[in-house]
Amino acid sequence: MANSSVVKIPEVKLSSSSTSGHHRNMPVIGMGSAADNLDGNNLRLAVLEAIKVGYRHFDTASRYGSEKALGDAIAEALRIGLITCREELFITSKLWCTEAHPHLVKPALQKSLSSLQMAYLDLYLIHWPISAKPVEKYVYPIPEEELQPMDFKAVWEAMEECQRLGLTKSIGVSNFSCKKLETILSFATIPPSVNQVEMNPVWQQRKLVEFGKANGIVITAFSPLGGIGSSWGTNRVMDNETLNHIAKSHGKTVAQVCLRWIIEQGATAVVKSFNRERMKLNLEIFDWALTDDDNAKINQIPQHRLIPKEDFVSPHGPFKTLEELWDEES
Repeated sequence: MANSSVVKIPEVKLSSSSTSGHHRNMPVIGMGSAADNLDGNNLRLAVLEAIKVGYRHFDTASRYGSEKALGDAIAEALRIGLITCREELFITSKLWCTEAHPHLVKPALQKSLSSLQMAYLDLYLIHWPISAKPVEKYVYPIPEEELQPMDFKAVWEAMEECQRLGLTKSIGVSNFSCKKLETILSFATIPPSVNQVEMNPVWQQRKLVEFGKANGIVITAFSPLGGIGSSWGTNRVMDNETLNHIAKSHGKTVAQVCLRWIIEQGATAVVKSFNRERMKLNLEIFDWALTDDDNAKINQIPQHRLIPKEDFVSPHGPFKTLEELWDEES
């Protein structure tokens, strides 16, 4: 179904796409689906609207509970002609901590594919650099006595096998520090193509972005607007005086400034909005640019991690302090 109003989103080539030699391109802006008190029907309708305005990358995770609704929406989009084939979309999902064990990686991915009603993912990520006791049903937060160190090498080998089997076109990680990425790279035969992390002008991840560029790893920003509207979100980004001043000077929204800044850093983003007008506005970032003065001001914004994840820190767990979890990186 042709639609002249659909925004064409630029794409980035992933370094370790399928071992057949086919390189998969990932749209630089995707739609996130992590939401508190998620209503599957609302998500389904939002995804259909997102496809209509131009989104082609959708980010989910087994932990979010949104895979089935996303799969239903995509099946409907195919049925009514919003897209002509599955290959038009880029779908990301993630391996949860309780399944981050070598023998559970493939079954977890297959379960995600079943929920999504798909034969393959475009990208499968290790959600966090920590494992947990396997359980039948997710409990969150994970009880601290169930937190376990991850066998990075064995889990990554299982991820690589999933890619070789064609269950996913690319593999990567989420919430990994430079140090933890170095560990993966030390033994990987297929290096991670993406590291999805918290990134926005209030938490700029400069070291991680540079590490990614040097090692062919695309950085994808989650909570690019500060996670507002979620249990973990704050107004620290959207209410920032500097960002509001820059937005006003360009006649743009603060969200547009944040997303434009991320793209100009050479990173990508997944942004969550179920409002059609905001969805459209979030894509209107490709025909203008921030000035050198804008960037100088953004560089002066005090840095503050909005999602420290204290619930993964325990005196008896693999990470006893936040410094050990994040390797003191900023």
